[in-house]
Amino acid sequence: MYFIDVLEANLGKKGVRSLMPMQPGDVKETIADITATRQNFGFEPKTNIEEGLKNFVIWYKEYYGT
Repeated sequence: MYFIDVLEANLGKKGVRSLMPMQPGDVKETIADITATRQNFGFEPKTNIEEGLKNFVIWYKEYYGT
């Protein structure tokens, strides 16, 4: 829900949310672990979700002219 909130804020629009019960194939919970990537490649993320979505919206609007 936070992802959608941030996306809406960057778009300046509210999305239509239709909350439904879990569907077959829905994933209840995920855990992203980049420990191995950090250790093996020295990768350290530099862009948080807020900045990443902001940049995506800017790119999308420029690319698609909306």
